[in-house]
Amino acid sequence: MKLVLAIVSSDDSSAVSSALTKERFSVTKLATTGGFLMSGNTTFLIGVEDEDVDRVIDTVGKHSKKRKQIVPSTTYGVGMYSSFPVEVTVGGGTIFVLNVDRFEKV
Repeated sequence: MKLVLAIVSSDDSSAVSSALTKERFSVTKLATTGGFLMSGNTTFLIGVEDEDVDRVIDTVGKHSKKRKQIVPSTTYGVGMYSSFPVEVTVGGGTIFVLNVDRFEKV
């Protein structure tokens, strides 16, 4: 058995959650924050059998897309602070797959 931790943008959270539920995976959602933009994320905890790991990863990948976003960047120069827009890539997913030594529902 494996535990899949999938961290996706909050913008993609409902689509990922719906798709995983439709595929009949039991999912626990945690609201999380991270990244250098300190933007909202959702972390999904999904316990699956070994043979279902690739299906979970495919499902998350299909519903969490990378996209470009313009964010302000503050720089310091010649005695003053200035801000200018910078294009960054946001979204997508980060997935960890962990071995589960024991699983119980109580």
